Amino acid sequence: MCFLPRARYRLARTIVLCLLLLPPPAQAGDPLARREARDVQVLVTHLDGWLDANSDLPRRKAAPTVRLTYWAHIARMAPMRTASNASHTRGFYDPDAETIWLIRPWSARNPHDVSVLLHELTHHRQAAHGHWYCPGAQELPAYRLQQAWLNGLGLELDVNWVAVILESGCTPRDIHPD
Repeated sequence: MCFLPRARYRLARTIVLCLLLLPPPAQAGDPLARREARDVQVLVTHLDGWLDANSDLPRRKAAPTVRLTYWAHIARMAPMRTASNASHTRGFYDPDAETIWLIRPWSARNPHDVSVLLHELTHHRQAAHGHWYCPGAQELPAYRLQQAWLNGLGLELDVNWVAVILESGCTPRDIHPD
């Protein structure tokens, strides 16, 4: 007869310990907040919160439109951009349409895919704020923010930093001495 009260006590103690060990809900500035996003717009809101906390770029009044597409569509939209890094392009921001294009396959469950969305959200903010000597000048700050976000998850960004720095320098290409 003593067994039932002890079992209840152990069960109650186990439940309390489990509840204490659960991680707290993610906050907007938390890189793990992406786990709680129900759709892409909620994910954009979480990533905007992270950018608010981790960058000097002010948030724009209107969020960009986010669409999924295939690489061939991006190649038609921006042939010069895709020619230089054809196999590595995972997203594209169109400042005229205020649209972020994410290249399939893309998943909100994959932190590297989500970091591409963060990178393009950075371009959305950059388009309205600051002067850029060339479009490539926006890349280094966007990649640094993308790297910081991934580092917050214990992950690394796989990018050719030399190429990013060269692109950000806005120097003319194919310079040949006479």
